[in-house]
Amino acid sequence: MQCLKGTSVQKTIADLRNLHFRLLRNMGIGLVLIFWIVIGSILASIGFVVFGGTTAFLTRGVREGRKKAILAASAFPFSCLIWAGVVFIFQAAVNVGLLHRDAGLGDGWDCPLPNGYAIEMIDVTDQGTVYNPKTQTVSGVVSGQNDVANCVRIMQVTPRYILGGLDSKAYNYLGSNSDQLDGYFILDTQAGTRTDIPTLDALRLSAASLGIQLNLEPIETVYDHYRFTWFDVVSAFLLIVPPLIVAGLMVRWIVRLRRSRILPQPAL
Repeated sequence: MQCLKGTSVQKTIADLRNLHFRLLRNMGIGLVLIFWIVIGSILASIGFVVFGGTTAFLTRGVREGRKKAILAASAFPFSCLIWAGVVFIFQAAVNVGLLHRDAGLGDGWDCPLPNGYAIEMIDVTDQGTVYNPKTQTVSGVVSGQNDVANCVRIMQVTPRYILGGLDSKAYNYLGSNSDQLDGYFILDTQAGTRTDIPTLDALRLSAASLGIQLNLEPIETVYDHYRFTWFDVVSAFLLIVPPLIVAGLMVRWIVRLRRSRILPQPAL
């Protein structure tokens, strides 16, 4: 992810910087996963006590099936945690391997655009890289070349062209959510070329000459337009609905056990 333009030396430096951020990104995903595993384990432990204790209380006096119900209710939160992990791994494998999108967790964001190009953001979402995956020679590293726009803050996607504004000094204040711009560009996705444009007015004139009404949006907004697909809806369904069904069946089971309990007879 380079923010320099010009010489091959600058491009090499930018490629090394991009590799550096890729390594940090992989570490970041691991840290985020550890964080959520810890949080999930804490919540599951609380659920273990709450669900198990509640089931024990509600099934007092039940002779058959009580221990199984208590065990099942106590294990349910941990089962949900394991299920969430399985669904996450499944959706991550499909999104990354087949749909060429990010895993939905971590500090890296990727998604393809309708014209064959793609967006990549690492560590922050206020600026990123727009590139053609088909022309990249090294997997996992976006190298600086003429069909790449780096440090992009605002952009617009059309069937053939990608227009946008960038901040070549973005890494001087990474994470500050700056909206500073010092250059503009037009990517021709069919020709595989980038035209650098100095001012917004010049970009507006160039867009008009191409029959495009300029409507620039933050790169994060454009990412949101194209990142999510029907598969994310399926993943959310798999994450939520099966545990709810199991929870409903468990409640039904506990209610039946409660109805069969033998209450102590009052002393005469």
